[in-house]
Amino acid sequence: MSTAGRSRRSTALSSVAVTTGEPAGIGPDLCTELVDMAPRGCRVVLIGDRSLFGRARPRSARKLKLPDFNAMSRPRAGVELLHVPLAEPARPGILTTANARYVLETLDVAIGGCAAGAFQAIVTAPVQKSIINEAGVPFSGHTEYLARRTGVRLPVMLLVGGGLRVALATTHLPLRKVSAAITPSRLETVLRIVAGDLQSMFGLRRPRLLVLGLNPHAGEGGHLGREEIEVIEPTLAALRGEGFDLVGPVPADTAFVPHRLKGIDAVVAMFHDQGLPVLKHASFGHAVNVTLGLPLVRTSVDHGTALDLAGTRKADPGSLQAAFALALELSQRARRRASHW
Repeated sequence: MSTAGRSRRSTALSSVAVTTGEPAGIGPDLCTELVDMAPRGCRVVLIGDRSLFGRARPRSARKLKLPDFNAMSRPRAGVELLHVPLAEPARPGILTTANARYVLETLDVAIGGCAAGAFQAIVTAPVQKSIINEAGVPFSGHTEYLARRTGVRLPVMLLVGGGLRVALATTHLPLRKVSAAITPSRLETVLRIVAGDLQSMFGLRRPRLLVLGLNPHAGEGGHLGREEIEVIEPTLAALRGEGFDLVGPVPADTAFVPHRLKGIDAVVAMFHDQGLPVLKHASFGHAVNVTLGLPLVRTSVDHGTALDLAGTRKADPGSLQAAFALALELSQRARRRASHW
């Protein structure tokens, strides 16, 4: 266990852990930018190998200083480093299976730090799922990994950006498996999580959700599929009976027009590529991925590892900055709420 796991001290200063992601990608470069761009009045703890921060410098070109994180010391505002050693030296743009478990260790350290009270939120830089799988570790993404490590059965992915919030009923599934995955139980759980976390995390008193159909034209009365009739509509009706504010099922091709979205707090799409292309068109590079249903605050970037940009200082840090700002906002709201209990 790292030093992050040895303190349960509660302080007024928010501490946000930032995992640096795939060491051959742009994650370390983007995290370096936080040295100059992180908001004042918070503690930023970068989790990764110290050697990764010798290859990139903040845009200001100031000398990079990263003091070591010590969970037992009095928290102070600024950026610190919690060193996790690489298995072998990393080269920008060159993937290696040797460092796959290092990537997962940075996540485990961050999770342990949250459980111990050392961190109030986690921000994750992008990882390369393929190289982790090639290393013999089944891995479908941050969302599922964090859920498993925290004992959560069903996490929910929410993307925030461009004035939109889009949640997903299913995440990283082949399209041929989506229909079978959308059961009444799963959809009900997803809707409860989305509505509940919009209340608790985002401060919305009675969230209004727009729920998409699965099939073209939302099934067109059963002629283009019966999932709407047999699964989605009955589930929405049952939850409305409990007081949930739900609109739908709505055809996905007309769901994102302005009059449909008026008064809507979040859209719930049935699968990954049904809702996210619209949101990313509106905000790519500045959108934030939020994992709902976890016992901790976690946000992430909306893009991948961009191996071709690693080490070039050309990667746009906008999404990581937005992810950090939202993680800080959500964690501060959670602390204010806890102080009122």
